[in-house]
Amino acid sequence: MDKQKGALRGSPNPFMGTLFLLVFSVAAGLALPVTKTFAQEAGGSEVKLMQPSAGQAGAPITITFQDALDRARKNDPTFIAAALDAKSAHEDRLQARNAMLPSVTATSAYLGTQGDGGKISDGRFVTNDGIHVYHDTGNLHVDVSPALLMGTSYKRAKAAEALANAKAEIARRGLTATVSKSFYALAVAQRKYASSQQALEQAKHFLDMAQSGEHQGQASHSDSLKAEIQERIQAAAYDEARLAMEDARLNLAVMLFPTFNENFTVVDDLDTAQALPGFSEIQGMAEKENPDMRVAIETARQSDFDVKSAKMAFLPTITVDTEYGIEANCFALRCARAAFPEVGVVPNLGYFMTATLTLPVWDWGTLRSKLHQAEYKQQESKSLLSQEQRLAVSELYAAYNEAAVARSAVEESRKTAELATESLRLVNLRYEGGASPASEVVDAENTLLTARNGYIDAQARYRAALAALQTITGSF
Repeated sequence: MDKQKGALRGSPNPFMGTLFLLVFSVAAGLALPVTKTFAQEAGGSEVKLMQPSAGQAGAPITITFQDALDRARKNDPTFIAAALDAKSAHEDRLQARNAMLPSVTATSAYLGTQGDGGKISDGRFVTNDGIHVYHDTGNLHVDVSPALLMGTSYKRAKAAEALANAKAEIARRGLTATVSKSFYALAVAQRKYASSQQALEQAKHFLDMAQSGEHQGQASHSDSLKAEIQERIQAAAYDEARLAMEDARLNLAVMLFPTFNENFTVVDDLDTAQALPGFSEIQGMAEKENPDMRVAIETARQSDFDVKSAKMAFLPTITVDTEYGIEANCFALRCARAAFPEVGVVPNLGYFMTATLTLPVWDWGTLRSKLHQAEYKQQESKSLLSQEQRLAVSELYAAYNEAAVARSAVEESRKTAELATESLRLVNLRYEGGASPASEVVDAENTLLTARNGYIDAQARYRAALAALQTITGSF
């Protein structure tokens, strides 16, 4: 073996020269960074990632998925706007209901008129019946119209409130899906970071075995080169995994905290994902809880009420105003009238009523134009509702099928990772016994890393599929 090593190192054999050129070309072509981790024996230093300094003092905050949702709902402007729109629509409904009821207002006024030396009892302004006039009344106002009797405005406001609530629910479920994606992206990145640590340790172990075998004359120098290349590849993959983990942490931090704070950890619950219900149960939930369908339905209802309101605008309207109180020359229940002093003291308290019938006669076609507009919007909303019904069925089947496939892939990838772990163990034993080449060890290590990452990705895919399905069905 010593002779073989000497031949490998000093022989001008063109085949060996080609082998060395190929090995170093591969290493250079991969453009692997010299910087390493774990204070590696090669003497490289660990890559230092810049960390935000604000809000990092103290122990890190432990955040569950539900905690992340609660925090995101307090900070996300889109969800906050949708929630406030729903509250505003609720106030609109209250106002529409109150507009159907009679209104009562109170008026208190004093009207002073310049006198004329007592020659004229009601002063210089003939609209007043005295120099001093006190107006103190309560007014009852009622509008009686076909729209009021049918409750069209109130029903439209109720539909608008239901529409706003459905949009708020869409925003809430959309935010849940977004938070789920970012939350589990960090959990996945943490797992891949740990997986890369294990892969790097395995590569270092293989390098130690290859170098030890070379020193003992039991392995060729090419095995050491292959092991060192593998170790450098895994070191670079480790740095990339750490970078991906920090990027995922930064993305989630922006969603969770009003002031930027990266000092937190997430609870990894990828292994405890909930089971997928049967399709019949999912279908029933989608029929009752699909917010997109509710938006389409309430939009169509609004358009129907708009058409009714436009038609009722052609009908007459009755307005009734009743005032009760005093309008006299003195602020009292009884006093003498300035214009009729000979009558003496008379009662001041009384009522005054006005009833008005308004009938549209001619407006150059404005009301008819508004009716046409309402009918056009009604047709549009019905078309959108029909399309939404078809899309809802299609999206439900697609989302459920994706979740079912993702659930199956989790179990399959878990078994694959277990097989890859056992395969690497056996290959290492064979290599130590001289029965396997170095290439098999490298292949087994790469296969194990790929299988582990595949298992992690399958778990994340299943979580994402559940979140997407729940945007249609609600929580289950």
